Amino acid sequence: MPLIVGLTGGIASGKTTVANLFQQHFSIDIVDADIIARDVVAQGTKGLTAIVEHFGPDILHRDGSLNRTALRERIFTDATEKNWLNQLLHPLINQKMSEELHKVTSPYALLVVPLLIENQLQSMVDRILVIDVDEQTQIERTQARDKVSKEQVLAILSAQASRAERLAFADDVIENSSQNQRLLPQITKLHKKYLAISSTNRSE
Repeated sequence: MPLIVGLTGGIASGKTTVANLFQQHFSIDIVDADIIARDVVAQGTKGLTAIVEHFGPDILHRDGSLNRTALRERIFTDATEKNWLNQLLHPLINQKMSEELHKVTSPYALLVVPLLIENQLQSMVDRILVIDVDEQTQIERTQARDKVSKEQVLAILSAQASRAERLAFADDVIENSSQNQRLLPQITKLHKKYLAISSTNRSE
């Protein structure tokens, strides 16, 4: 398997933007945990079947797809239900991520996992790349993007690893606090670094 770089960061840090730049400029394969999390509860999956059996048919839209808003409301104030859902979905997501990583054809791959540190998935990656941003910028970006209150953003931030905790696990860091931050030079530098590591790994 090629070098696996775990890309992570807090809310509104720019994870998707960075991953897309790696893909667009250097044709690097991306495995995105958020996309997989949606796939494992798509219509016809055992994940969705288990959710309906547990929560009842009211958890679905009329077309049979998962009503994510209703599900969030059910688990938001009930830790037991949230734990049940996590125990169902995390193994399904992790298995799918592993399957997708085995299909990688680029010299290295990015595994994009917002909660990489929180869910203790470090063992799935060879290196951890943290997209670092200050908290005030996260608040402003999230409010502008999601049209939510500052209090809601602070609640999300409190449920995630702190900036310091995330950086403590980082092998590499991309700074993305400035609105005009030039990302591509940082990405290009890391791309060359990852290619060199991949080449060394193959020759050993």
